[in-house]
Amino acid sequence: MDRRKFCISAACVATSGVRGTAAFAPIASLYEPSFSAQEIARIDRERILCAAHQFLAQLPVTITAFSSPRSHGSKHDYFSEGDYWWPDLKNPGGPYIRRDGYSNPENFNAHREALIRLSLCVPALVAAWLITKEKRYAQHAALHLRAWFLDSDTRMNPSLDYAQAIFGITPGRGTGVIDTLHLVEVSRAMQHLEMAGVFTPAEFCRLRSWFAEYLDWICTSGNGKEEEAAKNNHGSCWVAQAAAFADLTGNRDVIALCRRRFRDNLLHDQVAPDGSFPLELARSKPYSYSLFNLDVLAIICQIISTTDSSLDNLWKYALANGIHFQCAVDFMYPFIQDKGKWPYAHDVEYFGDLPNRQPSLLFAGLAYHESKYLALWGTLLPDPRTAEIIRNFPVRQPLLWVCPVG
Repeated sequence: MDRRKFCISAACVATSGVRGTAAFAPIASLYEPSFSAQEIARIDRERILCAAHQFLAQLPVTITAFSSPRSHGSKHDYFSEGDYWWPDLKNPGGPYIRRDGYSNPENFNAHREALIRLSLCVPALVAAWLITKEKRYAQHAALHLRAWFLDSDTRMNPSLDYAQAIFGITPGRGTGVIDTLHLVEVSRAMQHLEMAGVFTPAEFCRLRSWFAEYLDWICTSGNGKEEEAAKNNHGSCWVAQAAAFADLTGNRDVIALCRRRFRDNLLHDQVAPDGSFPLELARSKPYSYSLFNLDVLAIICQIISTTDSSLDNLWKYALANGIHFQCAVDFMYPFIQDKGKWPYAHDVEYFGDLPNRQPSLLFAGLAYHESKYLALWGTLLPDPRTAEIIRNFPVRQPLLWVCPVG
């Protein structure tokens, strides 16, 4: 057995049969007591059960159901193409050229769509099980997870070597790692599902092993390390994924790494003194990317903040110049409340489809005991209706995040 497989097996043994990740669950004292999990269950009960009922009728569809002749991988390798890359009309058949903000509808997108479908159905089914304790919901979620991560015929390989390829330029890029942001809430759902009795201990161990191996890949591969070093929302998404998968697998070293990257890199590189995200404001979709980055940073805080020390409570941690995460929330709050006040350029696409019920408002409202964040969160549309917005909306079932796991 090589060192990589040994480490994965060891992590599996260490976490099987116990709540080895409970130390990383959100701390109850960070919550606003008047806005409990029971209240969110009441608010979302109808939408959760409606979605879950629809997903009960749908069988798993994994990446092995779709293929592209432009992929350099096998049928088990995830493949996608860079969104903003288009054929060069001046050089037909030559390398694609970039049009920032404009998604090319002709690019291969079937694997990403399948992954997004998984990220919609499994959290909804698990949330329905949490509300009703009806085992049929948990069993159907388990069916999807087995197909994606356990079944040898339909599973996805735990790597992303061929994500966001560019025709004529590269078979895959570090920026492609962002595609598996949709597994963050799936991994959260899995932690709840462990208690449902729909997996044998051996099966759940194998599920954790898949995420342990993928975590190893994003931490050690060239594409993964390239994405880790990104200074914009891509770097945020790397930390959110690493934190979520380390939380699931009990990897304390990666949890510590993620806390350091949040403190030393994400806050420092991304947040201006006024709370804005200059790197996102410079893009062709400044409003969308600012909302997206705010949500992802809030997810990181939600997963790995503790009250053990001032360094580990990422909600409260501040740089020497006073910048802390709430600066970013306060910057975006008035523009979520009234988009008409947005003083920057409008997004080139889908500006009218925003905002939605941004999870950053909920998580920050609970952490900071700030009722205005929670009140605004409650007024917004919970489910985006545009595919592009759904793709950049990583938390669909907040109940999974406010209910402690284990």
